[in-house]
Amino acid sequence: MSEAAPAAAPGLIDRALRRIAGVWRDMAQGVAREEDDSIAGQMRACLDGHGGEVSARNRAAKLAETYLTLDAAGRHAFLATLAGFDSDAEAVDAAYVEVRDAADAAARAAAKARLRRVLEPPRARLLTQFTTIPDGVKFLVDLRAELMARMAGDPMLGALESDLKSLLASWFGVGFLVLQSIDWNSPAALLEKLAGYEAVHGVRSWRDLKNRLDSDRRCYAFFHPRMPTEPLIFVEVALVRGLADSVQKLLDPKAPLVDMREADSAIFYSISNCQRGLAGISFGNFLIKRVVEVLSRELPGIKTYATLSPVPGFRRWLDAQLATPEPGLLSDDESMALCTAARSDGPAPDTGAAAMAAILAARGWWRDGPLRRAAEPVLLRLCARYLLVESRGGRALDPVAHFHLSNGARLERIVPLADIADKGIRESAGIMVNYLYDLAKIEEYHEDYAGAGKRNAATAARRLARGWAG
Repeated sequence: MSEAAPAAAPGLIDRALRRIAGVWRDMAQGVAREEDDSIAGQMRACLDGHGGEVSARNRAAKLAETYLTLDAAGRHAFLATLAGFDSDAEAVDAAYVEVRDAADAAARAAAKARLRRVLEPPRARLLTQFTTIPDGVKFLVDLRAELMARMAGDPMLGALESDLKSLLASWFGVGFLVLQSIDWNSPAALLEKLAGYEAVHGVRSWRDLKNRLDSDRRCYAFFHPRMPTEPLIFVEVALVRGLADSVQKLLDPKAPLVDMREADSAIFYSISNCQRGLAGISFGNFLIKRVVEVLSRELPGIKTYATLSPVPGFRRWLDAQLATPEPGLLSDDESMALCTAARSDGPAPDTGAAAMAAILAARGWWRDGPLRRAAEPVLLRLCARYLLVESRGGRALDPVAHFHLSNGARLERIVPLADIADKGIRESAGIMVNYLYDLAKIEEYHEDYAGAGKRNAATAARRLARGWAG
């Protein structure tokens, strides 16, 4: 599973932009001609707030419509101008002096309140005004996506992005989100978005999408009331018997439907964020827990809640290890088996690490019996080490492992060749992982990981990690 978000289908975005730009253009016609009609002048007019609420909305619509008409350079200039509406430095200094020199606790509390007010930059008030226009919240989400692509090395744009992220985080709190089930009878526009936003296992056709929404599948998404037609994040679930061990089988449109009387497991096999502008504002942990609650009520026969998740960083980590192998990375027996297998397929490698690298570079190595038999046990052991031992800041190195462990899952099983698509082989040598969500242990496992960095895992997976030759 992944939290990466793709762009929606270009045609879908173009149609949406044309529709909303037309609405804003109509509203902008109600704005009286300003003496200064530059972008900075329009921003000042929005902040000055002349007229009533209707005038304020129309000015915000005009400014948003202006932004949409700009090319890339123009949008960069727009964002730079917006970022320039910063806090008044002299007012901040004066308010800070008041806090520092306050005579008592009451005076200090009042001075701190004034300091907080003057610290708030006018650009934050301007951003908030966009929420009053149709699709204004979506406009701000997309505005942050563009900011994130442009802010590198620019502290003013970075500060603007930080302001916008704080606003969005408060508006998109989980308490405001609505969980909806998506099925084949959902609106076609929503199904098109679902296909466009799928970030883990790309939707190949309408038949593929229909298969993912069949009677033995479930799909759930979070929506926000101000963006009712735009999913924020969605999860795809397969209802099966036992733990899934192949994503190709789960996605096979020719596979027979599972008899729901026999299904005992809900497998979360894909989770995708849909809005780039909400990156860093996490919904995934809440989504999985909510879906587990819904399914446990709807389908009491489901006893196991687990994932079939990718290991997107494994090959990158492994390739670096093989390039400069540390002592004990591979045992003598492993090196001998790898060298013997690789020798039969090409030039004789001189080390076990070189042999493993050669095997992984061989096209279709997993279909070659001797190569697979030599490589698979080593891959499983090293993947267990990668997931359960390797760390960054006391947390799992792999982003998907970190996501599920922090949500209270247990690493249940490391599955070889569970994803033999090109991407799966390239990123993880085909390995996927079953993370188990034990309803009685979710909170305990979450606390273990969040507090002490403990990674709960099934005995077999832990034995693999302990088998590290080093």
